[in-house]
Amino acid sequence: MLTIQDCIELSELTEEEILAIAEHEHLPEMVAVELGNYLTHTASGEKRIKRMICDDIEAARAKGDKHRLSMLKMVLKHFVEHHGGGV
Repeated sequence: MLTIQDCIELSELTEEEILAIAEHEHLPEMVAVELGNYLTHTASGEKRIKRMICDDIEAARAKGDKHRLSMLKMVLKHFVEHHGGGV
């Protein structure tokens, strides 16, 4: 039986990237894992994930949540470094 951590590791995304997708799309974490895995294998999917993270950054900025803003900026940096081909 696979755990959620196993699924995250198989998704080619980090847990933080999955959580950003879950937050943006208002999805449970496991559904966000599935969506993220699918999107990393589509022509425009990586751009869509980047847009989700950027939207989450803007939401954190609007709320004045400096901790979340800082964390999401690191998530975006990591995502671009590892999935730059579609971004």
